[in-house]
Amino acid sequence: MTTPDLTFDQMFKLFGMRPQEDGEGTFIRQNLNDGKSTAIVALVGGEHYSALHRLDSTEVYHFYAGAPRRMLLLYPDGRIEEPVLGHDFAAGHVPQLVIPAGVWQGSRSDGPWSLTGCTMAPGYRSEGFELADVEALIAQYPAAEKRIRDLAPQSHAHG
Repeated sequence: MTTPDLTFDQMFKLFGMRPQEDGEGTFIRQNLNDGKSTAIVALVGGEHYSALHRLDSTEVYHFYAGAPRRMLLLYPDGRIEEPVLGHDFAAGHVPQLVIPAGVWQGSRSDGPWSLTGCTMAPGYRSEGFELADVEALIAQYPAAEKRIRDLAPQSHAHG
């Protein structure tokens, strides 16, 4: 079976995923936490997405397999970006994306699933994580209201 033939549930089981404990919605497997940096493999797809959140440290995303992962980035200066992690470079996809500390971020897969990775140095800490207040973000970024509502925090259980 090749990677594109795998389902979300098969990927979930194959990689031994678990829900990200902060309620953000991504399913992860942590591969590194050495006190200085962290690295995870992350899975989103279908109804499971990364809800809008921000971190107090820079995060680097890496695209591995599956459908493109469509990001929404809301910068403190009011800028809105919608980069796409993926392999179709002619269409503007990027294989790696750096998200500075303090930038609101959320994303969805454009298909059944997207497998990405995230690294942080200094490493991820739950104290440095904040879920979005949707109405406050809409007031600050009215042009992105539809995407903000689409990436609102909610329950992301997987059974």
